[in-house]
Amino acid sequence: MPDQIHIADLLLRTIIGINEEEREKKQDVLINITMGVDLKAAGHSDQIADAVNYRTITKEIIDLVENSQFQLVEAMAHEVARICLEDARVEYAEVRIEKPGALRFARSVGVSVVRRREDYQQ
Repeated sequence: MPDQIHIADLLLRTIIGINEEEREKKQDVLINITMGVDLKAAGHSDQIADAVNYRTITKEIIDLVENSQFQLVEAMAHEVARICLEDARVEYAEVRIEKPGALRFARSVGVSVVRRREDYQQ
């Protein structure tokens, strides 16, 4: 099992959904990400050049999500995973996105996807 980087509870606002009222104003989405990465080189060197820069990845995700208008949470999760995999050292990305309050009587509803680089090659 590879080492992992976790980004926990990234709370962003975006247009998301298929219903007309969901397309009118931004809603909260809660994003959790796990990236499979070999962290040995960074652990040995203590140098950012040997590490996956999770701050850079997070900034790209924030830009994507806050400026998007996805209809489906599934599509958003797929694209967030693609951003994570742009760094060649990331072996896989597991992305969980939830829409708090999307269902009556439920705290949230969401999806979880696991993607590898080959999932984006055509």
